[in-house]
Formats: sequence, structure tokens, C-alpha cells
Amino acid sequence: MNTSNRFWVPGDWNAFFGFGTNILVNLLTLTSLLRFVLKMPDDLVFGRILPATGLMLCLSTMYYAFLAYRLAKKTGRTDVCALPSGISVPHMFIVTFVVMLPIAVSTGDPMKGWEAGLTWVFVQSFVLMAGGFVGPYIRKITPRAALLGTLAGVSITFISMAPALQMFMTPVIGITCFAIILLSWFGGVNYGKVPAGLVAIAAGLLIAWGSTAVGLNFGGMSASALAASVTNFGFHVPIPAFSHVFSGFAFIGTILVTAIPFGIYDLVEALDNVESAAVAGDSYPTTRVLTADGVVSLIGCMMGNPFINAVYIGHPGWKAMGGRIGYSAATGVMVILLCWFGAISVMSALIPTIAILPILLYIGMLIGSQAFQETPKRHAPAIILAVIPSIANWGLTIINNSLAAAGILTVSDQLANSMLDQGVYYRGLQILGGGSTLGGLILGATVVCIIDRNLIKAAGFALAGAVLTFFGLMHGEHIGIAQSPLVSSGYVLVALLLGACAKLAAPSPVNFSDHEEHHGEISAEAARA
Repeated sequence: MNTSNRFWVPGDWNAFFGFGTNILVNLLTLTSLLRFVLKMPDDLVFGRILPATGLMLCLSTMYYAFLAYRLAKKTGRTDVCALPSGISVPHMFIVTFVVMLPIAVSTGDPMKGWEAGLTWVFVQSFVLMAGGFVGPYIRKITPRAALLGTLAGVSITFISMAPALQMFMTPVIGITCFAIILLSWFGGVNYGKVPAGLVAIAAGLLIAWGSTAVGLNFGGMSASALAASVTNFGFHVPIPAFSHVFSGFAFIGTILVTAIPFGIYDLVEALDNVESAAVAGDSYPTTRVLTADGVVSLIGCMMGNPFINAVYIGHPGWKAMGGRIGYSAATGVMVILLCWFGAISVMSALIPTIAILPILLYIGMLIGSQAFQETPKRHAPAIILAVIPSIANWGLTIINNSLAAAGILTVSDQLANSMLDQGVYYRGLQILGGGSTLGGLILGATVVCIIDRNLIKAAGFALAGAVLTFFGLMHGEHIGIAQSPLVSSGYVLVALLLGACAKLAAPSPVNFSDHEEHHGEISAEAARA
């Protein structure tokens, strides 16, 4: 029997609980941001925003399940895995703290902050749709090590670090749940027919509520909070928010500063993730992926959702644990039920978040390692360089959040110099970490081309870096003219140097036979999971 078009296979259970809990964590996080940071009323959060978010996520996961079904039918393969997708996590925090919060505070009206967020997504959606037509060309000319190296930087910093830190802050739950996941997905331990993700969550829930019962309160659970969460139950369908989207254009100056560069970030990140899926054996059309993200995000914002949709990091991880087509569609159904019936409030009061976070760390580990396993050994230095801007961006974010907690919202030259005296290169973090995704891509691609002795192509990437830096799309905090002129000039000099060496220095050709070209598919351990 041809099983290539089977909608559900046993491995989809593992992927469903893993990916579903990933999405659940993000929903719980954005709900907390809306309620406790932006101070939005519950009727807006549970009656307008979450229903629209659920609709967008359902449309996205269903579409990518459909693309996987078509690919399986076309190729006759039984191992096609759908692309994971959901709320873009970095953007969740950017739109909250950089767009919605300042506007909500300055106007004294959380509704204005919400409207600005809707407009922010509106602008980004069109950047993504336009990028769908140039994306395939960018993917074709950019070395795989640069794409996967940039992705590794994001996975190490913004995907892995926060879960790892929180796990060790509550180690009784975090480390235990992490071990349960590692034993199954890396170690081949079988928990019967129960998926490892569900076993980990159940163990975390049991420890958390058990500790609460004896007064230790490891997971921060309480019966009173659980009882209060039930009040948000109710059936809510999305309501068009067209007027609110266009009201947000009153703040278009603030919005464009981040919407355009982060729209480009989404473009590059989607290219990275599509390339990651191709390495794992599933080649999806780049234009359709980018256009779909833009269209789905546009629908979401017009219905009231202020968060952008994106193809997620993690396709190789879900595939390695057995996910195929059904896990994506099942997640969409789960999300729309949770969001439309107000169950997110109850879930946040019932399940300790710390029991879910180890799954994100596992995905970060897998994606970070893929950059080295699926590229030639000789490109490893380029991968490391591509990771560094993301580390700088993460460090900058930690410092800024720490200063904000102390009531310091801007860093003066005096404070920056005081930091420098203590060995904290704050201005350097700003420059290197600004536009980190594009920065990592350009630096990584340039070094790959140098390693491969393709100096003219390396010069082209350096020149592209000069242009992007000049307009503030990388190595800068704002879009504009001559945002980081010295850095841009440095890239121009590098391009000239590379061009001169290509013409005059006659570099010796690389001996490819001296290098192992690839390290295998994902990892042997993950493949056995």
C-alpha cells in the first residue's frame, strides 16, 4: 500500500505534543505580555486578540500541512514533514516593548498600543509578500553555511538561552523534564505509546502541584489562580478590526523604524528555515512560503492580531521525532479551540511553563548542531562568525532589559564609557548586534567565499554589507541614511581588497579532497528517535 499520502502516522503524536506545547508556550507568553506588560483588559485579550491569533495560526498550520501533503503525493515519499509555523518569538517581544508599550504609555491608552501593533504587522506582511519573489534568488546565491550559521545563532541565543536559564532556576522540574525528553528523542528510550513530550509535561505538572501541596511551590501553581482563570471561559470568534488597523497609521513614523528591518529579518529567517528543511530532505517552494506568511499575517492583523506569523526553526527536529503531515494540522485545530473558547487562561494556571521549556532547548540544540553537520568542515569558521552577531544582539537585549528594570531607558555616553571601564563594550554590542540576522548572513557568506577562494563573490557580499549598513538594515538601530558610515566604509574597503586580491594575488585553489564535505543527516541519535 502506498502510504505517502497518509495524513497521520504514529510519529505525529510525538511531534504534535512537542510542537503543540511549543505553540502553547508562545501563546501563554504573549497572553502574559498583553495582560501584565501592556495592561490590556481581559475582554480585549480573550475576546478580540486571542481569537484572531488562533485563526491566523490555524490557517498557517493547515496550509503547511497541505504543502506537505502535496509534496508527499508528488514524490511518493512517506517521510515528508510539514514546515512548523507560528508566532515569531523575537517579534513578539519587539512589537510589545518597542512599538506597543511606548505608544500605550505615551497616550495612556492600551488600545492605541494595540492599534499600532496591528499596523506594524500590516506593514511587515507586505514586506514578506514582496520578498517572496526575490527570496529564491537570495537562497540560490547564498552559501548554505551562512544561512544555517545565522539560524544557529538565533537558535543558541533567542531559542535556547531563556529556556536553559529558567530550567536551572527551577531545576527540580526543569532538569527532570529535560532528561525525560533527551532519553526518548536522543537516547531511544520508549515510554510505551505515550509521547515523550506528554510524559515530560505530566511529570512537571505532578511535581509542581505536588510541591504546592506540601508548601514548596516549585512551579508557582496555586488553586486560587486556577479557579480565577475559569472566569475567562467563553466562545469568541474573531471580529474584523479594519478601523483599528488604519487608526494605527497615526504612529507610522515609529512603526516603520522597526517594521521594515524586521520584515527583512523575517525574509532571511524564512530562507534559513526553508534551507534547513531542504537539508533534512523536504524541499519547499520559497516563494509560496514567504507569500503565505505575508498573507496569513495580513489576515490575522485585519482581524485583530498584533503578532507576525513565521515559518519556525525546528523542521529537522520534528521530522527526526517522527512528525509528518498530521502534526501541523492537529496543532492548528488545537490552537483555534484553545483561543476561541478562552482556555488559554486555564492552561496558563494549570501547566507550569517550566515543564514545557525543555522542548524548546532540545530544538535549539538540534538546529544549532545542524549548521555543522550539514555543511563542509572547511566552512566551520564561517558558521562561528555568522553566530557572533546574534550573541551580540542577545547580550545587548539582556543589558537593555536590565537597565530598564532599574528605570534607565537610554544609555548616555557617560554610562557607556563607565561600562567600557568595566569591560562591557556596549556601543560595540549595538553595532555588531544591530540587524544581527542580516549581519550574520553577510559575514558568514563572505568568509565562506574566501575559504572557497571565490574572492569576487566574497567582494559582492561585502559590498552588499556596505549598502545594508549604510541604510541601517544591519549594524544599526534605525533605518535612515548613513546610519553607521564608518562600518559601511569598512565593508567598502574589504570589497576593494577582495577584488584586488582576486585580480592580482592569484590565491591558491582549495583542495576539496582534504575536507570531509558533509557530516550526515541531522544526527545519528536524533535519527534513531
